[in-house]
Amino acid sequence: MFELDLRSRAPIYEQLANKIIELIISNVLKPDEQLPSVRILSSELTINPNTIQKAYRELEYRGYIYSLPGKGSFVKPAVSENNSARLQSLENELSRIIAEMLYLGMHPDEILTRTKNLLSKAKGR
Repeated sequence: MFELDLRSRAPIYEQLANKIIELIISNVLKPDEQLPSVRILSSELTINPNTIQKAYRELEYRGYIYSLPGKGSFVKPAVSENNSARLQSLENELSRIIAEMLYLGMHPDEILTRTKNLLSKAKGR
């Protein structure tokens, strides 16, 4: 379920958090679905439990999961409210990506075509 690159320069907790976000966004992990416990995931990935806990804290801070004391961590259902800061951050990232595509010589029409294809794939999830 989780494949981490131990040789990567990216911190392990960050890699794990990004993998979980990817699974949530692609609807592999459903809203209110329980995530593996820190202890179980730690033994499966042979990673220090503190690293798993740090990834879970980051995910909770970013609004992707919630924790219930004594029960574990769960995928937070998507809500359209109170996401303005994160949406602005994503818009800035998208702007940077578009600028880079233009810099690399891609025509604006090609960027639009590719974006529409990606949107239709995302709607199919």
